[in-house]
Order: sequence, then structure tokens, then C-alpha cells
Amino acid sequence: MGIYPKIGITGLPRSGKSAVLDKVVSMVIDEYKAEARGSVSSAPRVIGGMRTEAIIEDGERVGFACIDIETGERGVMAHREIDSRNRILGYGIDPSEIDRVGVPAIQNAVGNCEILVVDEVGKFSVESEGFVGVVRAALEYDMPTLLTLHKKSRHPLLQDIRRRDDGRILEVTPVNRALLPYKILKLIRQSP
Repeated sequence: MGIYPKIGITGLPRSGKSAVLDKVVSMVIDEYKAEARGSVSSAPRVIGGMRTEAIIEDGERVGFACIDIETGERGVMAHREIDSRNRILGYGIDPSEIDRVGVPAIQNAVGNCEILVVDEVGKFSVESEGFVGVVRAALEYDMPTLLTLHKKSRHPLLQDIRRRDDGRILEVTPVNRALLPYKILKLIRQSP
């Protein structure tokens, strides 16, 4: 196990896992921008990996996109309109979009960025064997890693993440949601 933390953010659906993650990401980026003001060198690749975003149409959640944090490339990994034998919570799953966007986003961040982000290790993303494999490989690389984890999933990947010696699993609750990003940032800063 490495010396850098693997921080899993978990909580019930709509508890604010991704919002906490987004706040940590923006604080880290702001910190790097402030430090780089006196520097002439180009900014390092600070954060890379995959984000997940709800697709909203007419005020209603109809699917989920995976997004490469560095390039902004998007893929629709789950949508009500996707015709798939593999359906979860009423959404058709398209693992090929996770393989096309999410897998390379994670691969490109490992070893090339300061912090790896994988938002959301959960019901939809684990349907991609490529995703499961690249996350397993990324966790073996010694770098600060932030993951959002589906709370109730019993998928072997999530169970392995929860059991890691270098892992910290933090649950988002209405009480700690506002302060949790600062706690996570402190954990990242404490690593060498």
C-alpha cells in the first residue's frame, strides 16, 4: 500500500457526494492557481480522471454522463432512452461509453496529475469491465485519489476499496456536508 490516501466519499443517493467532490476539486485548483502566480512555469496537470453528471431534461433526471475532467469529453453511460438488456433503476446502460470516455480519462491521469478523481464507482460504471480494471490498476499507483462510492453496492470492486489499508471512507450526511470538503483537503495535504 502507498503513502498517499485513497479517499472514498460515500452516502445515500442525492446526499451530495458529487457536490462534496466538486468542492474539493475547486479548492485544490484554486490553491494551485494561488501558488502558481509567482511562477513562470506552466501549471502542472493538477486533477484528472472521470466525473459523472446527471442529464436533466425538462427539470427531470433522465440519465448520466461520464466526463473526462481534463478534456471535457462526454459520454452518455446511462439514459432512459438507451435500449439495452442491461437496465438499472429504469436506465439503459451503455458500457461502451464508459470505455470510450471514462477509462482513458482515468488512465491518462494516473502518474500525470497531482490528484486522481473517479466519480462515481457505482451501479452504472461497474457494468464496464474496462472501468473496473482501470480503477483497480489506478488504486495500485501511489497518488492521492478521490472516489465517490455507491453506498449500498456489493460489487467486488467497491468491497475491495472499502477494505484498503490506505483508504479512508467518509460518509456525506446533512450534518457534515458543508465541512467535509475541508476535512478531505486536509487529508490530502497531510500526505507527503
